[in-house]
Amino acid sequence: MPKYIVAITGASGVIYGVKLAAELLSRDFEVHLVCSEAAHIVMEKELPWIFENSLEATLRKYLPEGKLFFYANDAIASPIASGSYITDGMIIIPCTMATVSSLANGSSRSLLERAADVILKEKRSLIMVPRETPLSSIHLRNMLTLSEMGVQIIPAMPAFYHQPQSIDDMVNFVVGKVLDAMHIPHDIFLRYK
Repeated sequence: MPKYIVAITGASGVIYGVKLAAELLSRDFEVHLVCSEAAHIVMEKELPWIFENSLEATLRKYLPEGKLFFYANDAIASPIASGSYITDGMIIIPCTMATVSSLANGSSRSLLERAADVILKEKRSLIMVPRETPLSSIHLRNMLTLSEMGVQIIPAMPAFYHQPQSIDDMVNFVVGKVLDAMHIPHDIFLRYK
């Protein structure tokens, strides 16, 4: 059974991470979800949810039933912090420039950063969906460093050739591009003809 780490940081666009986790769970994949503290704050601002006492309880209420494992970002002793814990890869969606900087410079001060650092050192698949705009030269250099290490960088840039009719259509396009990069068949957006 495929097993992925999905990480959500505090960039705007947390719906991308939520939608990706939902798509993976609906395919009966194992999802190991870690959210930064800032992601929780952004979720409360951007999602039309009624939040429970804990972020985990809220996510379990709104995500499909499935093999979901939730980790607090300070739970540094979690399995995903070890290279001996095998996964099929990790997706950071959306990804802040602070996270990009930490990873490009070998810093791992949280579970999210440590899990990504492990993915890099083990040469497993890491996909990042940066959301910042505009990008500074520092941002671009950090992303180039990661790209040269094999990280796939898929900016949160929806297309318009499929004539999106809703925000969901635009979210599905970005998440679909991530699924394409993961080699997971889907039909959540209309392809160019």
